[in-house]
Amino acid sequence: MTILRTDSVGKAYGGVQALDDCTLTVEEGSVTGLIGPNGSGKTTLFNVITGYAKADAGEVYLSDTKITNAAPDKVFNAGIGRTFQLTRIFPSLTVLENMLVPSRISGRRQAMEQLEFVGIANHAGELAGTLSYGQRKLLELAYVLVADPAVILLDEPAGGVNPTLVGQIAARIKELNAQGRTFLIVEHNMEFVMGLCDVIAVLDAGTVVANGPPDMIRTDPRVLDAYLGTDLAEDDEL
Repeated sequence: MTILRTDSVGKAYGGVQALDDCTLTVEEGSVTGLIGPNGSGKTTLFNVITGYAKADAGEVYLSDTKITNAAPDKVFNAGIGRTFQLTRIFPSLTVLENMLVPSRISGRRQAMEQLEFVGIANHAGELAGTLSYGQRKLLELAYVLVADPAVILLDEPAGGVNPTLVGQIAARIKELNAQGRTFLIVEHNMEFVMGLCDVIAVLDAGTVVANGPPDMIRTDPRVLDAYLGTDLAEDDEL
C-alpha cells in the first residue's frame, strides 16, 4: 500500500525549476532511497513534502490525506518525521533536554528509551553541542522517533559520519524497518543506499527518471546518464 506520494509536483526558485512534474511513491513498510546528482532537487522535494517549501504545482498525499502546502507542524502531527542534512539540535541544552522539547514526549523515561535505542544514552547529561557529528545525527533520529511517525524522512543520515557510526545508523534503520517503520532516505553514500534500500528512486533535474530495486538502478542507462556516466557499482561517493 502506498503511504506517501507526490503527484506531478513542481517548484521553482526564480528562474530555476527545482522540481518538474515530480511523481514519487513510497510503499508502507519500505526503505526507499532517493538519489541523484547535486542540484537534482532531492532536498527541495523533502522540503515540499514536509511543508518547509510551498509547491507551485501538484499534490502531496500521506495515505489518502492531502497535505500539500500544509505547515511543517501540521505535517509532523499528521505522521511525517524528518531529519535534516545539517542537524537541527539545541547545542546549549543537554542531550536529554533536547529530547524533552517535542510536545509529544511523555517524560524522561520515554526520552531515555529512545536515547538507549540509538546508542547515546550515556551522553544524556552532556551538552548536545559537544557530541560528534554522527552522534548528533543519532540524537536527531531519536528526537524524531518520539513522535512515532508513520513515515521517517532522513536527509543524508550518513553524510560526514565516520564508518562506525554509519554502521550504527544503518542498524537502527534496519531494526526500525523490521518493526514496520517506513523510510524515505536521501543519501550520496551509494554503499549505504544499495545495502539498505528496497527501492531507489533517481532524481535528475527535478524529475524522477528511474525507480526500482538496487540491482536494476545500478545498471539503468538513465541513471548512469544522470551521473554523467559514472559507474555506480564502483563509486560510493556520488
